[in-house]
Amino acid sequence: MSNFLTEKYTKLAPYVPGEQPKDKKYIKLNTNESPFPPSPLAVKLANDEAKNLMLYSDPDSRDLIKEIALYYGVNTNQVIVTNGSDEVLNFAFMAYCDSKTPAIFADITYGFYKVFADVNNLPFKEIPLKQDFTIDVNDYIKEDGTVFIANPNAPTGIKLQLTEIEKLLQSNPNRIVVIDEAYADFSGESMVNLVDKYDNLLVTQTFSKSRSMAGARLGFGIANAKIIEDLNKIRYSTNPYNVNRMTASAGIGAIKDKEYFASNVEKIIKAREYTQKELTNLGFSLTDSKANFVFTKTEKIDGETLYLKLKEKGVLVRHFSKPRIKDYIRVTVGSIEEMQTFIEKVKEILEK
Repeated sequence: MSNFLTEKYTKLAPYVPGEQPKDKKYIKLNTNESPFPPSPLAVKLANDEAKNLMLYSDPDSRDLIKEIALYYGVNTNQVIVTNGSDEVLNFAFMAYCDSKTPAIFADITYGFYKVFADVNNLPFKEIPLKQDFTIDVNDYIKEDGTVFIANPNAPTGIKLQLTEIEKLLQSNPNRIVVIDEAYADFSGESMVNLVDKYDNLLVTQTFSKSRSMAGARLGFGIANAKIIEDLNKIRYSTNPYNVNRMTASAGIGAIKDKEYFASNVEKIIKAREYTQKELTNLGFSLTDSKANFVFTKTEKIDGETLYLKLKEKGVLVRHFSKPRIKDYIRVTVGSIEEMQTFIEKVKEILEK
């Protein structure tokens, strides 16, 4: 850290991404990526667009937004596209939180929420999850501030019922509720079809997980037109060319290729169910994950040791050091073959 860094950032603790080691080939089950390549149509359209990289991208991403709006049954002025869903989440922190309006989110959830609050110098309050790692919306109803909820939550994978979120939205129409649906495609439910019903609802999603485009960095938000106008005001004040040409074209292909998307989601759900069953048979405890990962622990070995031993055997999973979840590991659901290998390695570790 240099002596020139302004004082407001000296104590900033940045977000820590999942490790990306290069020392050997791993089965990567640590960053919730898809095990499948992008849609062939997405790849084709991205390649076709490469010849135009000397030109700026469309700052309004009109063609991509048109496809997203058509897919989700909303108007084009209800959609914003961003450089990953992290960007639209950050815009929401900037737009709807200040010294009088803190950010409200769970104590165990996506780690970037606290970073967004800190980097923007915003007050925030963390609401403890219940003992079973579920969210009780009544804890949020009584708070004043902008609410951020990942649904399904990360790293637990537990889904909050949409009726509960509606109760939160109805409790205070004068505050924004942001529902981060990075993993919603694996849960079978979304709040998107309620954005016309609730003016205070912002739903964010990503192409990184279910659409196999983590490396392309593409996300979006859906809300009423006035909220999207707010977010675009911030986007145009920071980086209007935030989505590059190849990524936008790949996004169009991924949205259009509905059969490929649905097939991959189904395969991941089946692999998740297989993994949950096998771990249960081995005596592991699991949360009821509806995401593309499982969150699990066993009394036979602590979470950090299991993580390290799996890494030695060429399987990367994620371990978190927070006291409440330090005994758990989060395991991305890969292909069925990858999950079979994961189970084999776990058995080898437990047998020693």
